[in-house]
Amino acid sequence: MKKSFISASIASVLAMASASALAAGPDFYGRLDLAVTNADNGTTTMNGKEGTVFENNFSHIGVKGSEKIADGFDIIYQMEFGVDNTTTSGKTFSARNTFLGLKTNAGTVLVGRNDHVFKQTEGGVDLFGNTNADIDRLIVGQERVADGIWYYSPKIADLVTLNATYLLKDNQTDTEEQQYALSATLGDKKLKAHNYYVAAAYMDGIANVEAYRVVGQVKLADFKLGGLFQNTESKEFSNMEGNSYFVNAAYNLNGVNLKAEYGKDEAGLGKYFQNSIGNAADQATFSDVNVQSITVGADYRLAKSTLIYGHYAMYEGDYKMAGAKVDLSDDNVFTVGVRYDF
Repeated sequence: MKKSFISASIASVLAMASASALAAGPDFYGRLDLAVTNADNGTTTMNGKEGTVFENNFSHIGVKGSEKIADGFDIIYQMEFGVDNTTTSGKTFSARNTFLGLKTNAGTVLVGRNDHVFKQTEGGVDLFGNTNADIDRLIVGQERVADGIWYYSPKIADLVTLNATYLLKDNQTDTEEQQYALSATLGDKKLKAHNYYVAAAYMDGIANVEAYRVVGQVKLADFKLGGLFQNTESKEFSNMEGNSYFVNAAYNLNGVNLKAEYGKDEAGLGKYFQNSIGNAADQATFSDVNVQSITVGADYRLAKSTLIYGHYAMYEGDYKMAGAKVDLSDDNVFTVGVRYDF
């Protein structure tokens, strides 16, 4: 009797251990990111305010994991929510990437809310991402979208991945157009398995634009050199069309990551331009948009979980309205912040 009981107990423990081995997670994770910023006009700050302000740089909490349901088939999931630790409006939580998916030998399919694959091609080229110097201050194509389907191919020849996002038309209330994005990536965006990363992408309908981009980054010893080129055309205002590009460099100096970036935009669809002109301007009469930004900064990791950072960003530009030149107000932005991941 005792032997039977012991045998049954051991079998139960082994069964539970085996089941646990098939499931990865759920893993609880999060980020707290708080910065102090001084801005001339607030055209690029998270809360749109000028002067000296606190900024919440996309703090969030989430849970994710996976579980094997059959040989070659894994269920994957993620639920993530933004946490605003500087809000005075009472809206503390917001929706972020939340999806359910299936991973197989033929690729991975996700359903729900996520960054579309056009955005994901940025890789590590957005050196000041998730701050007031994010590349979305000059360009569109950096959206998180919902009610969509994502596909990621297996890595072909351990090098190339083909990806797609399609938004279900009947779920979209603001347009009757098809909305989708396609991309191909080569190398490693983290620059670990390979010292280079290259991507190309096309997007139609999402954010009410048609756009294509090419991205590249290479690691040479302690240097990282990167660039992004994008052409964007508004579907609402056909005259709002043009090229945009960024070039940047980062250098690791004894653990201090020094960064510099130059950006230029001719489409006028990014946050700096749109916030500068306000809602009253008639964009159908605009032409010759010329926006530039220069950003320099540094970050240092105190521990695996804790990053301190700072940067200065300068934005300036002009455009023509009905043939007359209009200067945008320059915005000078100084930021220091702390990021803690858990």
